[in-house]
Amino acid sequence: MSKGSFEEFKQVATLVDLLRYRATHQSDSTAYDFYADGEVQTASMTYGELDQAAKAVATLLQSLHCDGQPVLLLYPPGLDYLVAFLGCAYAGAIAVPAYPPRPNRSLERLHIMIRDTEASVSLTHSTVLEGIERRFAEYPFLKQLQWLATDTLAVNLAAAWTPPGIDADALALLQYTSGSTGTPKGVMVSHGNLIHNSARIQQLFEHTENSRGVSWLPPYHDMGLVGGLLQPVYAGISIALMPPVAFLQKPLRWLRLVDQYKATSSGGPNFAYDLCIQKSTPEQRAELDLSHWKIAFSGAEPVRAETLKRFTEAFAPAGFCPEAFYPCYGMAETTLIVTGGKPQNLPRTEQVNEQALRNHQVVLADGENSQTVVSCGRSTPDQTLLMVDPETKLPCAEGQVGEIWVGTSGSITQGYWKQPEQTQATFQAYTVAGQGPCLRTGDLGFLQDGELFVTGRRKELIIIRGRNYYPKDIEATVEKAHDMLQPGAGAAFALTVEGQERLAVVQEVKRTALRALDSDGIVKQVRRAIAEHYDLQLYTLQLLKPGGIPKTTSGKIQRLQCRAGYLDHQLAAVHTWHLDTTTAAPPESWISDSEATTPAKPRVEIATSPLMATSIAAKAQSPEELQQLLTAWLAQELNVPTTEIDVTRPFAEYGLDSVAAAELTDALQTAVDYPLSPTLAYEYPTIEAVAHFLGQEWGQENAQTKTTPQENANEDDLAALMNELEDLSEADLERLLEQQGR
Repeated sequence: MSKGSFEEFKQVATLVDLLRYRATHQSDSTAYDFYADGEVQTASMTYGELDQAAKAVATLLQSLHCDGQPVLLLYPPGLDYLVAFLGCAYAGAIAVPAYPPRPNRSLERLHIMIRDTEASVSLTHSTVLEGIERRFAEYPFLKQLQWLATDTLAVNLAAAWTPPGIDADALALLQYTSGSTGTPKGVMVSHGNLIHNSARIQQLFEHTENSRGVSWLPPYHDMGLVGGLLQPVYAGISIALMPPVAFLQKPLRWLRLVDQYKATSSGGPNFAYDLCIQKSTPEQRAELDLSHWKIAFSGAEPVRAETLKRFTEAFAPAGFCPEAFYPCYGMAETTLIVTGGKPQNLPRTEQVNEQALRNHQVVLADGENSQTVVSCGRSTPDQTLLMVDPETKLPCAEGQVGEIWVGTSGSITQGYWKQPEQTQATFQAYTVAGQGPCLRTGDLGFLQDGELFVTGRRKELIIIRGRNYYPKDIEATVEKAHDMLQPGAGAAFALTVEGQERLAVVQEVKRTALRALDSDGIVKQVRRAIAEHYDLQLYTLQLLKPGGIPKTTSGKIQRLQCRAGYLDHQLAAVHTWHLDTTTAAPPESWISDSEATTPAKPRVEIATSPLMATSIAAKAQSPEELQQLLTAWLAQELNVPTTEIDVTRPFAEYGLDSVAAAELTDALQTAVDYPLSPTLAYEYPTIEAVAHFLGQEWGQENAQTKTTPQENANEDDLAALMNELEDLSEADLERLLEQQGR
């Protein structure tokens, strides 16, 4: 675990102690290798270099008296972000990670974070700063901060650094929960929390000095930050990093890097494994060597037994062992990990009766009405795990579903920034017998022989691709999308379709709109609003008659009843739209409550389609050919006839999310053999605009037809296409995460 003496290492209490220990004992050892495109190494850093770079950033922050103050971090994935994060620690400041804003997208979430933290300083990269400065006129609040680009900072500033007077209780991080924009919560994470949880990960994963890692996870959230960036420093090992967007474009890049780097430890949300299966061929899999992969962790969203089975079967020719799978459970409020299994043991599964599980009972069963649940391992000895009835606060017996409560340990964070009441309710819970204080996770699960099985959503949270979304935020966006929709009368929830979480919305229309209901217009505007605000693709929208939404007597939306009513055909629907328009049957007829199953969706890889082949042969050098190619791609992506695609309509109107946007760029890049920004679909938001831009790049159009992007963003500005999952979190990404983590 450590190159120096064990007694010395036991004295490590803060991130400053930790990195200085590594810089002293492993100064020349490589800590991080960065692969900007997921394939070619573009940067590397030793522990000694990281220590010096962090000191230089800290010296700058100390000159601005930032000790104890929140400092906003806005970076694309890369080593500059890591240096800035550790620079905050070296200055005694509180890091507030965020992801860089995308072109033509709202900065509402960023505004809320700045207002909530009252940050006055932001560290960033020079390319991001250029984009931010162009938006000063549109968003005056940005000018309130002092913006500092650290990528050009002189390393010799390190000589003026003075150690901060901090201890384990000092705050190191405000981890804002991912996905939502309306009610952000900054989880207060101390230096001690980060050290304690890093030790727990090292213990559970059994990392040694011979371990090696690979991570594509967003570094702005707990799984990518604590598990991806800080664990190597704690364990004294090397890790290869790649941007999330590189994984999204070609998921196989992740596994190829695991092979190339001879990684022993790497992972992500459940959807990431599904995506690797979907986006690879047997021939490509057979070229890999994954036999050295010992810890393939899966967390941040429900772990599905079917995914574990399919991935194992698909990558067995590459030497992947089923014992490598490592389901685990955690969240931002516990710094990261809560439970995990024993490495090199097959994940434990149980078959339980679906109906009994919905009634919070565990009845072991097999056959038609059974559901397979996967164990997320055990708690560590220093931490108590309780299943508690959330209403009565009575502890549950083994084999009974309850809310997961986590007893006090060094990994339990300090609460929510400036939210004392919510901190009290969540972090200071007691059972009726006085057991506590405990953290209420809001997740449902049960214990069987000491192993944790997570069975239900965290309250009414929607988790898609490892990223968290609050229903009320989506509902507020939907009701404003069209003037025929009734305010305060909608519900957003998740459905499981083909093993993936999908977004569903039921929404009342106004009584005055019933006679001339513009259902197609409503669907179009709602899809666009959701895509633009959340980078999500809407799966189904059901419009209801006035008064059709289930509510409590006090007028609160009953989301669980809305979901059940949708699945049981009990809602007063006036129109139902579903993403798969080629399916004749209405969506409700083939979605079950526990595991919705859709008819197999025919999917031909676009690179092998006749149109694509023709375009490749011709190099697709005319705007007309490119429009045809893009029209075919989008029609296939949405599973609709090409006649329904309008080249002048924004991609957002079709619900094109960040995963699809990354795939679009990759499909084009493959076809035309031309380097393209992964944010192409944001910079040029219609088929026509993309085709004209590329045509102009190749000199195929005259100057009069030249198209200008709505904003001149560059690749570095928005390498966080995902943040996708962050959130993990989170991430397949539906085909990622936030989101990460929670």
